Parts: sequence; C-alpha cells; structure tokens
Amino acid sequence: MFDPTIYDNLKVAIENVLYDLDNLDECIQITGRRDQLEMASMSREFGLQFCLREQAGVTAEVILKSSLETIAAEILETPGVPAGCELELRFAFTTKEPEACCHDIQEVMQENWPDQLILQHIHYIFGESPMSFHVSANIYFGRHVNEEQMHDIPVLCDRMIHVLNKLKEIHG
Repeated sequence: MFDPTIYDNLKVAIENVLYDLDNLDECIQITGRRDQLEMASMSREFGLQFCLREQAGVTAEVILKSSLETIAAEILETPGVPAGCELELRFAFTTKEPEACCHDIQEVMQENWPDQLILQHIHYIFGESPMSFHVSANIYFGRHVNEEQMHDIPVLCDRMIHVLNKLKEIHG
C-alpha cells in the first residue's frame, strides 16, 4: 500500500485549492503545471502557474520541492532531521521599464510576506529591439512546510491572488 509523503499531501492540497479557483470560482486560469522527479538526486519539484482571468500578462506560481534527505527523514522517522518541503512563490511579467516598477513590486511583496526572503530577477534578450524585460519576484520561505500548514494553503492562494491584482495595477 502506498503511504503518501508530506510532499504528496501538500501537492494535492495546493492543486485542489487552485483548480477550484480556476474551474469553480473562475477567478484564475491555470497556465502551466510541472511535476518533476530528478533521478540523479532523487528530488521532486511541483509547480503550478496561474494568472487572473482578465490579466494573462502577470503570472504567479507555487513551487513545492522535496529532497531525498527530507523524504528519507520522513519515511525513516529520523530524529533531529526536519521532514517537510520547501515552498517558493514566483510572480512574473514583462515590461519596457523595469526601474519604474521594481521598487513598487518589492513594496507589494514585503507588505504581504515581510518575514520571507524576496529576490527580484530581471532578464532581457541582448540585441532585442524594442527591448523588453522579464521581471520575476521570488519569495522563499526559510523553513520546511508540512501538513501542519495545510490549513494555510487557501489563505496563501488568496494572498497570491491579492498580489496578482496589485501587480496588475503596477503592470498597467
């Protein structure tokens, strides 16, 4: 009999909330889904990307990661080794003027996740004319999440939708 891991349970919970927001509430649209097993390191990564129905230009993504060490600690019930998953949130859009919006993006992220590590990345294609910039803001949670945070998933998804609305205002 298959005993689901913390990763499996959190992945299903995230999928349930976001697919309900897509199919039932119709406030978001799922635009991408990844569920990868890295055979070399035996790590797993799940990502579910979405946008607001009326604003496809700004996306959000929930990323759940689990390493061999954390899966082994959970299965073997190793004392002192934290079982759980890493959680990352990613927001992205393309703009012509990153300097004008990056400070506003940082402000929105810090307002919503003041205790988390927030990194912004700006990418562009050299020689592209007119030049456009892909801006992403990543939020990293500095601890492992597990089933004790299961009740936080709907709140997290609602906050992500709130942030998408704020980024829609910045993006224009």
